Amino acid sequence: MSPADAKKIAITGATGFIGRALVAELRGHDVLALTRDPARAPAGTTAVRADLETPGPWQDALDGVDAIVHLAGEPIADKRWDARRKQLLRDSRIETARTIVEAIARATHKPRVLVSASGVDYYAYASGMLEDDEVTERDPPGESFLARLCRDWEAEARGAEAYGVRVACMRTGIVLGPGGGALAKMRGPIARLGNGLQWMSWIALADVVRAYATALVDARYTGPFNLVTDSIRNIEFAAALGKPRWLGAPGFALRLALGELAEPLLNGRRVVPARLRELGFTWQYPKLVDALAVALS
Repeated sequence: MSPADAKKIAITGATGFIGRALVAELRGHDVLALTRDPARAPAGTTAVRADLETPGPWQDALDGVDAIVHLAGEPIADKRWDARRKQLLRDSRIETARTIVEAIARATHKPRVLVSASGVDYYAYASGMLEDDEVTERDPPGESFLARLCRDWEAEARGAEAYGVRVACMRTGIVLGPGGGALAKMRGPIARLGNGLQWMSWIALADVVRAYATALVDARYTGPFNLVTDSIRNIEFAAALGKPRWLGAPGFALRLALGELAEPLLNGRRVVPARLRELGFTWQYPKLVDALAVALS
């Protein structure tokens, strides 16, 4: 991505795992980091204090940007879900997307593109553990809490299309990279969850960043994209981490400890990146063993 392509880029969630890596990739651009805590904004960005769920003066900063990347959202798996936590997860994604689109609507100089995060939890779980049907962007949404969250999140973001803005929604799987993400929670002695037959869809952090950077400048990137490299059974993923196959967390124990949060851990679907393949996207780390080597280095 050259500096001539998208000179001024606003990023929400710039202080997060993916956000910091993307900021590093966009070095040389004028990057605005919209954040509640400007002191935590990555070096080289212009920090804009913003409570993204609430309309305010921060919205004026989006007037004149070339592109917006919306990564903000409360962590999904950090705490057990109760009604309050689930509402927070929705508001931190859906309400923030709504205020961003509202800012675009009133901007005199509108961005060319909005690239919004989403998740592979958009899709229904596989109906059986041994099901191996591939799931593409053409498949419908599921009915789980996370599926409805992703569906509504994308719908809000795509409201920007009414104002002539190209919108890409990145349905991201498990991101493997150093310094954080889901892998940080998997480095303990246990990696097999339940019977281990559920599919896990993964992608290296470097490839996530490359896909976002490409979506900012390639007009073919519009609508939903499965931002994954491949899908693998949980028991095979655990083996790739060097964990013994016999050592795992029983499903009933996870449900007892985590409640509803256990369901996305114990269920999955075989997501494939059909649209990225169609557009000729190339992965820097197409093999799990290489992605893990970098992530664990």
